[in-house]
Amino acid sequence: MARKTGQIVGRGRRRWLVRVFLGRDRETRRRRYLSRTVHGPVRQAQSYLNKVLRERDLGRRVEGIAITLNEYLNRWLETAAKPKLRDKSYQSYESLLRRYMRPVLGERDLAAICPLDIQAAYQQLVDRGLSGRTIRYTHSVLRSAMRQAIRWRLLSQDPTDGAQLPRLRRREMRVLSADQSRAFLSAALKTHYGPVFAVALSTGMRPSEYLALKWQDIDWDRGTVSVVRTLERSAGGWRFAETKRARSRRVIKLQDWVLETLKKLQAKTMRRSECSLPDNSELVFTSPAGHPIYSDKLAKRFKAILGQNGSPIIRLYDLRHTAATLALSAGVPPKVVAEQLGHASAAFTLDVYSHLLPHMQEEAAIKVEQILAGPGLLPHRMAGQKRFPKTGPKKPPKAVNPVREDKRTRLRA
Repeated sequence: MARKTGQIVGRGRRRWLVRVFLGRDRETRRRRYLSRTVHGPVRQAQSYLNKVLRERDLGRRVEGIAITLNEYLNRWLETAAKPKLRDKSYQSYESLLRRYMRPVLGERDLAAICPLDIQAAYQQLVDRGLSGRTIRYTHSVLRSAMRQAIRWRLLSQDPTDGAQLPRLRRREMRVLSADQSRAFLSAALKTHYGPVFAVALSTGMRPSEYLALKWQDIDWDRGTVSVVRTLERSAGGWRFAETKRARSRRVIKLQDWVLETLKKLQAKTMRRSECSLPDNSELVFTSPAGHPIYSDKLAKRFKAILGQNGSPIIRLYDLRHTAATLALSAGVPPKVVAEQLGHASAAFTLDVYSHLLPHMQEEAAIKVEQILAGPGLLPHRMAGQKRFPKTGPKKPPKAVNPVREDKRTRLRA
C-alpha cells in the first residue's frame, strides 16, 4: 500500500525522506523511485508528496524532478532556443544564464525550485549592483525556459510567476544637438569612416544594418537604400543574418548630400578594385584593408572624433537616437520617423522619445490656433508676444480711486 501512496520517512529533526514509486523501467524492468529530502515540518513533506502523486496520476513526467537546472538549461538552449534565435541573441541568452542563474540555482533540482528561490536569486543580483534592465532581461530568459519545461511536462507550475522585479529606471537619453551634429560630420567626413557616420546620422539605422549594406541595396535613380540584412561577427567569422524583426526590412530615402557622398565612395571603390563596376556582393563600408567593419572598433573611432571635436561622448548606437530626435524636432510626422527607424508603431516611437512631446505639443497648438482663430480674432495677442509669458511675482495692485494730494488737501504745519 505504501508503494501506491508513497512514503514519508523521518531522517532527523525536521528532515523527511519522501519516496514515491514511479513504475518499472521499460528496458530493464527495474522499479523506479523518486526520493527527495524535505526540510521543515511534516506537513511540508506531506504537501510535496501530494503534489508528486497528483503529477504521477495525471501521467506527467515526474522523473523530470531528478533533472538539475543546469542539465535542463543545456537541453533547452540546444533544442528549443538555438533553432529559433539569431546567433547574437543566443549568445546573450547563454551568457545571462551562465553569469547570473547557474551559479545560484544550477545544481538545484528543477522541480525543487520554488518562487522564493527565484526571488532570492534576483535579490542577490540587486545586491551585486546589477541594473533593473539586466535583471528583467535575465528573468525573461529564465521564464521562457520554465514555460517550455511546462510544455514538456517536466513542471506543473512556473516558479518564476509572481516574482517581484526591480523598478526599471529610464536612462536619460544622450544625443547630439543640431550644432554638435554638424560639427561632428564636418570632422568625420575628413576620415575614412566619414560616409559610415553620414548614413548612420541621416537614416537612423542600427549599426548592424548599415554595416551590412551592399551596393545592390542602393537605388541611385530613386535615391533610396533598402535594409534587408544585418552583419554579425561569430566565432567562425563574419556572416549575414536576418533583420531584428520583419518590420525592420524597410526602404529609406537618402538625403541628397548623403547620396553624393556615397557616389564618391563608389568611385573610390571602383578605382581601388580596378574594375568598371563594384561587385554586387561587395559591402558598401569596409575597413581601410577592405574587410568588414567591426562595430566595436568603429565605436572607438566615433568616440575619438567626438573627443577631438569637444562634443559630449555618447554611444555609437546613440546616433540612431540623434537622427530620430532631429527628425521629430524638425516637424517630421512620428509615423514617418517610425517607418524610417523600423519601429513596430508610431506609438512606440513617441514613447521612446517622449522628451520631445512638450515641444511638439506647443508648436502644434500654435499652428492649430492660427488656423482656427486667425490674427484678426486675437486682439489680446500682440505681434511677437510669447504664448506663455514668464511667470514671476506679481506686483501689488494699485489702490482704487486714489486720493490725489494737492495744495488743498495738504496739512499745513
